[in-house]
Amino acid sequence: MLSIEHLSASYGGLKALSDVSVRVGEGQFVAIVGPNGAGKTTLFKTISGTVTPASGKIMWMGQDLASIPAARRPHLGIAHVPEGRQVFKELTVFENLEMGAQTEKGLADWDKNLDQMYSLFPILSSRKNQFAGTLSGGEQQMVAIARGMMSSPKLIMLDEPSMGLAPKITDMIFERIEEIHTHSNVAILLVEQRVAEALSSCDHGYVLQTGRIALEGAPDVLMEDPHVKEIYLGM
Repeated sequence: MLSIEHLSASYGGLKALSDVSVRVGEGQFVAIVGPNGAGKTTLFKTISGTVTPASGKIMWMGQDLASIPAARRPHLGIAHVPEGRQVFKELTVFENLEMGAQTEKGLADWDKNLDQMYSLFPILSSRKNQFAGTLSGGEQQMVAIARGMMSSPKLIMLDEPSMGLAPKITDMIFERIEEIHTHSNVAILLVEQRVAEALSSCDHGYVLQTGRIALEGAPDVLMEDPHVKEIYLGM
């Protein structure tokens, strides 16, 4: 489905990614973990088209994304839930979901998707007329994920969904992400600093360090790797 081959990119005047290769299969849950500054957000921005790669390829369902403008990529089935949530604070919850549904598939699937998101995040239904900027951080993260899902994506990219959230809320958000993975055909690409939670949920994982893939493999293999245990799990 998504094949990133030998990707290099710069962001903010610095080389953020160097020779990165990542694959996501149909319906697969892939996690990319690593510290701040590892290049995780830049990777997502190159997939979304807001950062132009210096070299390498990003192939989406056999198509080279280099020729596809950023504004067109959501219509191909790629949804990006950005770091820091970035909800439209002066719009209501309902209006935020409407903004997410502005793809051909999202518009066609509006009723079905809305029901599914209200079922997944019931509090969004009860607060649909509330301005998103007045919600808690956890509730805003629910809005951001639901907004991405309203486009009827084939792939949803989640950038640090635990950022700034209390552990209890983070656990709930991860449970909902796992529900999306279990009950839909949507592939998930997650970048996250919380290594244990990310690797315990995914099908395949990558460790990104200073812009390079340091390790990859099945989650149980990565969790037992001495480097991962020492640096990321404190063991």
